[in-house]
Amino acid sequence: MPLPPQQLPRLLPAETPRGLAAHVARYGPVPLRGDRHGSRARKGETPLIDSVERAGLTGRGGADFPAARKMRAVRNGARRAVGTVVVANGVESEPISMKDHALLTAAPHLVLDGISLAAQSVGASEAFLCLDGGDDMLRQHVGDAIKERERAGTDPIPIRITAVPAGYVSSEESALIHLINGGPALPTYAPPRPFQKGVLGRPTLVNNVETLAHIALIARYGSAWFRAVGTQAAPGSALIAVTGALHRPGVQEIALGTGLPEVLAAAGGQTEPPQAILAGGFFGGWLPASAAPHLRLSGPDLRAAGASLGAGVLLLLPQSACGIAETARIARYLAGQSAGQCGPCANGLPAIADALEHIAWRGGDARVQGWLAQLLRLVEGRGACHFPDGAATLVASALRAFAADLHQHLRRGPCDRVTRPGVVPVPIAGQRGARRDASRAGRRAAAGM
Repeated sequence: MPLPPQQLPRLLPAETPRGLAAHVARYGPVPLRGDRHGSRARKGETPLIDSVERAGLTGRGGADFPAARKMRAVRNGARRAVGTVVVANGVESEPISMKDHALLTAAPHLVLDGISLAAQSVGASEAFLCLDGGDDMLRQHVGDAIKERERAGTDPIPIRITAVPAGYVSSEESALIHLINGGPALPTYAPPRPFQKGVLGRPTLVNNVETLAHIALIARYGSAWFRAVGTQAAPGSALIAVTGALHRPGVQEIALGTGLPEVLAAAGGQTEPPQAILAGGFFGGWLPASAAPHLRLSGPDLRAAGASLGAGVLLLLPQSACGIAETARIARYLAGQSAGQCGPCANGLPAIADALEHIAWRGGDARVQGWLAQLLRLVEGRGACHFPDGAATLVASALRAFAADLHQHLRRGPCDRVTRPGVVPVPIAGQRGARRDASRAGRRAAAGM
């Protein structure tokens, strides 16, 4: 077995392995139980799940839920069902994010290792890898890696790619299951949760592709190795997409708990004086730039500050932009992305976008603030899924972070900065393929292309 990487990066090495043979030379064979590379566990034992639990790995798709707890729930559900299913989420419908795309491009075999290991640990007989239906190059790249593994007999069960259509809610876990089951890629009402009843009615494990890549490394090197970086409350490393007013935007792998100044320095530093930071993407939150020197990047630290790590996104907003206008654009986009299945989304989100747009581009009426506050209270906690909650959280954070701008807009009218082009890459609401196109543009910009 090759020596484990002793420092970062772990997931995105500087010299990317090309092909399965190079991947195995770098990381060693995938340690599946019962094959020539691994030892068979006794019946009822869950060595990998136990190791993931000791590692303290949480989901890297935005929810930050303990990975082992989800795996154990699916495995336990297998006792009452005929087989279980694993669904790997690599869709990345967050327009600003590009971390999963970077991982799948550079290390597809690490993700595929994680899928096979997770499938074996929960007793799955089927596995699906969900990818952006509009990204033909990525699907071809990952598909070639799967074919290479099939020829080598690497995976105990087949891994099938599912192309997911554009849409912010299309990557929500119940939407993916609905799509695989033959329906549209829209969220469904819960309960039941996927671990109870998912693909074909079977207990289903849905994990982000980065989470699965970490599982592949934990299976090889153990929980103590994983916890050698990060903090006690947030162990391990994470991929983050760093963009905005920076000289070298792109994807970084950081030890959780790393200070924001260090991350911004690695991105070449700021191109303009900063005003705020959007942490976590469209379901994250705005933080004032004054918080940056003391901000540490982990789920617990960011939640305490009023934001989140979310989908692994950081955007630096310059002072030349209007934060109220930027958030209004996001709110309008999110209003157009809802599944339209319940009142908070179908009615509440458009009304929130209306109120925020009034403040941003008309202003002069302080009563709108009270109406917006009332709308946020009416929406929170009332949707079929968490989509309206995420949108409301983002807008509420903007009202705090841009309080001075809010005061000016409400009493004197719009500021001069509303006329500048948007900094946040917000797709055009209602335009077919807009989310996909904006996401590609963001990835190209982040890569310096």
